Amino acid sequence: MKEVHYSDYLQLDKILGAQAPESDLLQQPAHDEMLFIIIHQAYELWFKQVMYEVESVNAIMLQPELNDNSPELQTVVHRLNRVVTILKVLVHQIDIMETMTPMDFLDFRDMLRPASGFQSWQFKALEARLGLPFQQRHGQEYYLSQLRPEHVAMIKAAEQKQSLLSLINQWLERMPFFEEAENWQEFAGEGNAATGHIFWDTYLERYRNSLRENERNNLGGFDTVFIGPGEATRQFSPRACRAALFIMLYRGYPMLQQPFQLLNVLLEIDEQLSTWRYRHMNMVHRMIGTRVGTGGSTGKEYLKGAVDKHYIFREIAQLTSFLIERRKLPHLAQRMEARLGFVSRG
Repeated sequence: MKEVHYSDYLQLDKILGAQAPESDLLQQPAHDEMLFIIIHQAYELWFKQVMYEVESVNAIMLQPELNDNSPELQTVVHRLNRVVTILKVLVHQIDIMETMTPMDFLDFRDMLRPASGFQSWQFKALEARLGLPFQQRHGQEYYLSQLRPEHVAMIKAAEQKQSLLSLINQWLERMPFFEEAENWQEFAGEGNAATGHIFWDTYLERYRNSLRENERNNLGGFDTVFIGPGEATRQFSPRACRAALFIMLYRGYPMLQQPFQLLNVLLEIDEQLSTWRYRHMNMVHRMIGTRVGTGGSTGKEYLKGAVDKHYIFREIAQLTSFLIERRKLPHLAQRMEARLGFVSRG
């Protein structure tokens, strides 16, 4: 077996030799350009790692069957939690960037045109693999305009593959409990058969009674989200939304713990991405005010639009509008509780 040296293994000659400040090449030294380069190189390395984790998760979720108490689902949750931790690091890197003052940035800013963070093809591909569709993107006119043809091809290929969001929808649709009539034989139902299932009829009645007068419009939303056929622009089906809400409501049962952790980590990913975009937007405003970005975008205004619009798992987050208090939840029948718990047999 050959000996492995630290610097060779990490290819440090390549990494440490990969910084070539434009200000040095033009013999107009700007001290903070080195910081600017290293931070953005670090971002791209972390994007690569996040993509690596997401692709591995997507491969697991592509399986036709996935036991919700299996090591595979635990691996999915573990790796997505790692993604969240990496995204938190990306947010904190802005603290380092903000040690550079606007005047420090102006020392080399005009030397970078038309280079821009908007040309990060890795980040665009990552958004696509998570589930951000083109039609929901802000600034579609800029989306591919600044990229090289080979990078456009990579992003297009990422968009053609089934995204994590789509795979989560399929996984939720496979929840079996509602189609098994024996689970509901002893269920004390109520309501007026509006949904076609005794549990959801009961839940809708209790949800209706929990609303204040100025919240009554939510009832129309309940029909759209959980009964269908749903709006054409929605990415989660009514069946998947029913399963997700059920997981949120009854997450205390052992069988639903891992599924709940999976839904929760998706919301964490959105939260960290949103925080990163927001911090980035404020940093840009601090650095260049209302000036146009080096890549030709509208700078802060473009970033603000992305903050407002680029929520990938928005439809999962919106399900909290339809929760009721734990004490008002319909009591499940003994057979259903046995399905959701770990029953020991002596």
